[in-house]
Amino acid sequence: MTPALAGRTVLVTRPLQQAAALSQAIRAAGGASIEFPALTIEAVPLERLRTSLEQLAAADIVIFISPNAAQFGLAAIRSAGQTLPAARVFAVGPGTTRALQAQGVAEIVTPQGQDSEALLALPQLQDVAGKRMVIVRGVGGRALLADTLRARGAEVHFLECYQRRRPHADATPLLECWQAGGVDAVTITSAETLHNLAALLGEAGAPLLASTPLFAPHEKIAEAARRFGIAHVVTTPGGDAGLVEGLINWFRNTL
Repeated sequence: MTPALAGRTVLVTRPLQQAAALSQAIRAAGGASIEFPALTIEAVPLERLRTSLEQLAAADIVIFISPNAAQFGLAAIRSAGQTLPAARVFAVGPGTTRALQAQGVAEIVTPQGQDSEALLALPQLQDVAGKRMVIVRGVGGRALLADTLRARGAEVHFLECYQRRRPHADATPLLECWQAGGVDAVTITSAETLHNLAALLGEAGAPLLASTPLFAPHEKIAEAARRFGIAHVVTTPGGDAGLVEGLINWFRNTL
C-alpha cells in the first residue's frame, strides 16, 4: 500500500526545537517536510522573573497554558532553586499535560478542549474567590483567562517565562522550491506564526501562501488564516498527530 503522504511535501513552521517531532510524523506517513521556523521562542532572563517566582511560591493554583510554558516555566523554577509549590496544577490541552508529565509533574487537571475557554469551563475553576493563582505563559498572552478568573474573585499573577520573536531567515531557497511546485501544504500552530511567515516570504511569497492548503490545529488559528486570505484552510485535531491526520485526510480526498 502506498503511504498516505507519499509524494507530498509539507512546510513545517514550528520553532526549531519543536519542528523535529512533526517532521518525523510526516515522514512516517510517507511524506517529506521542509522546516522553516517562522517563530523563535526564547527564555526570559531569570533576573526578570524574581518577583513572579516569589508569587508562585504562595500559589494555590498554577496554570500552564502551553508546552512552552511547561518547558520554560519549570526550567526557571529549577534554575532559581525552587520547586513547584504544593498547589493544584492545571494545563491547557493534552500537549501541555504531556510536557509537564515529561518533567515529573504527576497530578494535572486537563480540560477536554485545548483553549482557555475549555479550562474556564472546568468545575474546579468556578468557585475560586480568594484563591491565589499563577498563570505560566509567554510574554503578552491572551487576557481572557486572567480577566475571567479575577472576575470570579481570584488573585491572579503571571509567570511570563518565554517570549516569541520573528526569526531572521533568508526565504529565498524556500521561495524557489515553492515556485517550482515543491510545497504541497503548510502547517501553522499560531496566528503569530502565520503573520511572521508572510513577512519573511514577502510579496513574492504572498500568492504562494494564499493558494497552498494550510493546516491548523485549532479553529481560532484557522479562522485567522481565513481572514488573512488563505484559500484552503483545514482545522485539524490538536498536536502533531492531529496535524498529520488532517494532512492525510485532505490528500486522501483530493487524489
